[in-house]
Amino acid sequence: MFRSVRHMIYDLIEWRSQILSGTLPQDELKELKKKVTAKIDYGNRILDLDLVVRDEDGNILDPEQTSTISLFRAHEIASKQVEERLQEEKSQKQNIDINRQAKFAATPSFALFVNLKNVVCKIGEDAEVLMSLYDPLESKFISENYLVRWSSCGLPKDIDRLHNLRAVFTDLGSKDLKREKISFVCQIVRVGRMELRDNNTRKLTSGLRRPFGVAGNSAL
Repeated sequence: MFRSVRHMIYDLIEWRSQILSGTLPQDELKELKKKVTAKIDYGNRILDLDLVVRDEDGNILDPEQTSTISLFRAHEIASKQVEERLQEEKSQKQNIDINRQAKFAATPSFALFVNLKNVVCKIGEDAEVLMSLYDPLESKFISENYLVRWSSCGLPKDIDRLHNLRAVFTDLGSKDLKREKISFVCQIVRVGRMELRDNNTRKLTSGLRRPFGVAGNSAL
């Protein structure tokens, strides 16, 4: 609902700018005003607001100057037009969904390949870098973590894997393609003292896992 209304508002802002520019011919200006009023009536309908009764030119009918029967007929026509628009939108959405389902059904499972080059983050102690796939709309992770242990020197703990930190997120199928958005999330967990600035040897702790940072980007 929010996205639909947002798109309609953007359209109305653009059309308003065209109307105020004063550069449109009269016939195009008339057609554009009809589009504006139709968009407003459609938006009011999906938001369950009152239907505004208009004449053929899109002007609001004055109940003081219009008979009750004329208002009723105009209201019937306006309601029919809005309902037709709703049915048209519903039909288009159903066709899109059918096409997408057919496409998803024919799509085999796929994988996402990740190659970690470097971790540009000043941590000061050993760390664990965890990478995973996340669905922001459902607020849940949809894959296991790919874990890389990072040393305080800024290199992988397993130095033999330098420049060879690769992972493949497999078995991503049609269900995942249907997701509106999938994010690639990287979490950094600091492993060491409770506080980085704690230099008191009596209070010094080690091996504690503390959340340090997180970053994400659109993966699909």
